[in-house]
Amino acid sequence: MTSAASSTHTTDIQRVITPGGAEAWLVEERTVPVIAVEIAFRGGAAQDPEDRPGAVNLMATLLDEGAGDMDADAFQETLEEKAIELTFSSNRDNVAASLRTLPENLDEAFRLLGAALGRPRFDAAAVDRMRGQISAQIRRSALDPDDLAGRTFFSEAFPGHPYGWPPRGTVDSLATIGREQVAAAHRQIVARDNVVIGAVGAISADRLASLVDGLLAGLPERAGTIAVPTVRPAGQGRTEIVTLDVPQSSIIFGRAGPLRDADDFIPAYVANHILGGGSFSSRLFTEVREKRGLAYSVYSYLSPYDHAGLVLGGVATRNDRAAQSIDLIQSEIRRMAEQGPSETELESAKKFLIGSYALRFDTSTKIANQLVQLQLDHLGIDYIARRNAMVAAVTLDDVRAASKTLFGDGELLVVAVGKPTGLSGANVRPAPGSAEMHAPAEAIAAG
Repeated sequence: MTSAASSTHTTDIQRVITPGGAEAWLVEERTVPVIAVEIAFRGGAAQDPEDRPGAVNLMATLLDEGAGDMDADAFQETLEEKAIELTFSSNRDNVAASLRTLPENLDEAFRLLGAALGRPRFDAAAVDRMRGQISAQIRRSALDPDDLAGRTFFSEAFPGHPYGWPPRGTVDSLATIGREQVAAAHRQIVARDNVVIGAVGAISADRLASLVDGLLAGLPERAGTIAVPTVRPAGQGRTEIVTLDVPQSSIIFGRAGPLRDADDFIPAYVANHILGGGSFSSRLFTEVREKRGLAYSVYSYLSPYDHAGLVLGGVATRNDRAAQSIDLIQSEIRRMAEQGPSETELESAKKFLIGSYALRFDTSTKIANQLVQLQLDHLGIDYIARRNAMVAAVTLDDVRAASKTLFGDGELLVVAVGKPTGLSGANVRPAPGSAEMHAPAEAIAAG
């Protein structure tokens, strides 16, 4: 086992290389009596077959539903007896495991985690139960305005691309996914060559190395993931209305943004913070909420996926104020593209972004998550030490150039769910399963 340390403003990160050749990043912290481990496997819902979206998500939900010689009840009872927290999840790009345990139960925790990853049972009864739970969730959220806006946005932004498919699948697609498809998704993704590991707590590098080798021993050497094409989001300049009989419209807007490895990502990140980032001084917050009271919340953020970059935003407002809100948002985006920020705005944004960065490291779980994300993004073990200096070095010219690239002509893909008025030129459709599906088209268009 070898390790190399990198000093940061909050942590000392060790790169641990195990005797078996695996890698994990470790922050050894003896003052906290909990060990947090985060694991990610590259390849998430984007690996779903086109005709069976939801297979990877279903697989992830089943990993703690029995493993090895333990059925679901026995597995969960063992976790509870040892006070071990173990959860699995998935997103469009990754399948993840999150583990929290006390030091005295560390061996048992890794044994259970290894069994879940290497020898999941995927019992028929568990598959049926979890498939039913997810189907019920999909039905409940089918007419949720925020959920519907998100699903519609991604289907419009990524037509024919895996990012456009619903990660949880649909009720119809889940009905076609059984144990065989779940096991295939597991073989495709859960392997040694695409795993990323971060650990924080009272554990030495030598101990972690031994545990990681044991954890990965039961996994295949290579994953069977398929290549996902990198694409530019579509639909900029379009407005899609999904009619739903609710008093306010839930609106998602967005356009192409940078990938995480883009040279101007940090200046773009600063530019977006000034436009609509997480503070009460953003331009969108000032114009939409403070000056006009059109909405309680309005925001924007960069969302770099592995194979597409987005700048996304959202607002919820009364139906009769939707058009005014969207016009204001688009106007501020164009103003940012054309003029960039002021020196005062830039200095305020940099101060906030530098000062708030430490909040990403105030718990063991947050630190472990950061260790994994840094590896997934290929940012380097010294990134935390470098990050604030990179933000501080951003100049007004950098942000103005990044703003022109990021916001361009200001055209957006806008999805509004509700009964917004005044949105001329919009494409209008009823919400799937709503009563309005059976109304005449001209009545729907009239609002």
